Amino acid sequence: MATTTFLTPSTSKLELRTAYGPVFRDVINLPPRDCTPDEIPIIDLSPLYSSKVEERKALAEEIRRAAVNTGFFYIKNHSIKNETIANAKKQLLTPGESVDVKESMGWRYSPQYDPDTKPLDAIPDEVKPWIRGEEFVWEGTSHLPDFKEEVLAYWAACLTLSRKLVQIFALSLDLAEDYFDSRTTYPGADGVFNYYPTTTEEEKANNSVGLGSHTDLQLFTLLWQDMTGGLQVLNRDGQWIKAVPVEGTIVVNIGDFMMRLCNDIYKSTVHRVYNRSTVERVSMPFFFGLNFNCVEGVVPSCTSLENPPKYEPISCGDWCQLRFKLENDEMSKRLAKETQAPGAVTVTAY
Repeated sequence: MATTTFLTPSTSKLELRTAYGPVFRDVINLPPRDCTPDEIPIIDLSPLYSSKVEERKALAEEIRRAAVNTGFFYIKNHSIKNETIANAKKQLLTPGESVDVKESMGWRYSPQYDPDTKPLDAIPDEVKPWIRGEEFVWEGTSHLPDFKEEVLAYWAACLTLSRKLVQIFALSLDLAEDYFDSRTTYPGADGVFNYYPTTTEEEKANNSVGLGSHTDLQLFTLLWQDMTGGLQVLNRDGQWIKAVPVEGTIVVNIGDFMMRLCNDIYKSTVHRVYNRSTVERVSMPFFFGLNFNCVEGVVPSCTSLENPPKYEPISCGDWCQLRFKLENDEMSKRLAKETQAPGAVTVTAY
């Protein structure tokens, strides 16, 4: 009688940098596959603007299921106009500025561009140290027609959407709908443009990635990606799955600080970018978080006697700085090693 043998795929260790040092994940050695609708669902955001709290709570429950499962979901009917997205993408691909090299361009929150206008002379003292003017971004691109206006229009639309979406996240955690409102008046709101050129044969042979494995730092990320594809997510079983582009949607993923706030109920999931296409790829992520001076521990609804807080309170800004410092230290060590004389030997001092 014939027998069937099932072979268990081997696994590899993936090292990740975190604010508290490296951690390791087991990854199944199988080719990435397309995600299923259960793994990365498409969520209709239309109820976000409903006057009925029951409809907003139903939306919150959908988001909670996705956040607990993979920590990734698509959103449709998100209110960001197609024209706004198209104009921003056009500026990303301005000839002579982005398409000639592999690069990213980023900028941070600045109150004078906030769509929720507020007096610039009334910024609280505790907030001011965290607001770093980056006018050089706009000064350096001032020769490009409509660049600043069209890029900031996309950024402002993402910020407006994020402030609405964080209210639904509050409901999903059994908090008051306005729980985060006072904590996102001067938020972490980073815009980034990413350009990935076509992959060379050498890069394919070396299995090069466009953006290495990582998690995001703040509350959540909004990601507009073109239809080229390339985003991959490490699911709870340890397999890479493809977040296949869906026309008209934006990808949302949970960040590390959100995961802390809810005592690890929601998942900040590892992801990466591979561009194996014969055409270039572009994406426009927007990273949203609390005011950087805002000190938060685990929110009250996510703790109990049986499930005490796993994390001490920390400000969102200090949390981000922990990982930035770690990454800078790692970069310095790597550069020092690369620039070491060929015949030099590192000797440990005692």
